[in-house]
Amino acid sequence: MRSPAVAGQFYPRHPEELLQELKAAFGAATRGEPLAIRGAVVPHAGYIYSGAVAAEVYSRLPERETYVLIGPNHHGLGLPVALSRDSWMTPLGIVESDVELADALVGSILEVDESAHLYEHSIEVQLPFLQARFSGFKVLPIAMGLQDEETAVEVGEAVGEAAKSLGRDCTVIASSDFSHYEPQEEARRKDAQAIEAILRMDVPSLYRAVYRENLTACGYGPISATIIAARVLGAETGKLLRYSTSGDVIGDYSQVVGYGAIAFV
Repeated sequence: MRSPAVAGQFYPRHPEELLQELKAAFGAATRGEPLAIRGAVVPHAGYIYSGAVAAEVYSRLPERETYVLIGPNHHGLGLPVALSRDSWMTPLGIVESDVELADALVGSILEVDESAHLYEHSIEVQLPFLQARFSGFKVLPIAMGLQDEETAVEVGEAVGEAAKSLGRDCTVIASSDFSHYEPQEEARRKDAQAIEAILRMDVPSLYRAVYRENLTACGYGPISATIIAARVLGAETGKLLRYSTSGDVIGDYSQVVGYGAIAFV
């Protein structure tokens, strides 16, 4: 079982406090109409910074059998593209992995490696949002240490086709923040270029923006893989639900981190 690595840091360790913080995040979301979301982009900062942005997606997310969670590998441990078959524990309980879907992917570019997930926060912080809304679901965690375009496309195609072949009712969620430690205006300008490509579900354009602008979004690979998988699963367009920065929360606009909530439908 994968134990929490960042409880007490990115989100509260105690269940009652965690539920209160989730309630605040969902309360700060606009809670628009439900969407038939096949893919999404959500941030993974501390809840006080990006929780309300993430909640924009989670408040509109349909109930699914499985949520595939693709995040960057910040620590560099393990294989370049690593699945987890373990169950995952959070302060709100245990979430089981979709072992059947994981096994269907083994032998592709994806392989099982629990060490890649051991300390990684990008996927862990998403689980309490799902637990606050649903029960009985499974997850498939994927950590991407390798984020080039070819790898991302291959991961997305493998995930989408495996889910289709199993008849799995699922949504794929990319965990990524956008610009890191840039002045507010510069972060917004750069992130707008990436988001424009993401909303068009245009992976080559996203990579051109990453390289042209030297974008510091940490999960452009997971975002791209999610775009490809969501398209395989029937999504046709992206919708921007919310964008904000850490500066909007704490009032310091000199070095901000960007957060976006995007749904593919």
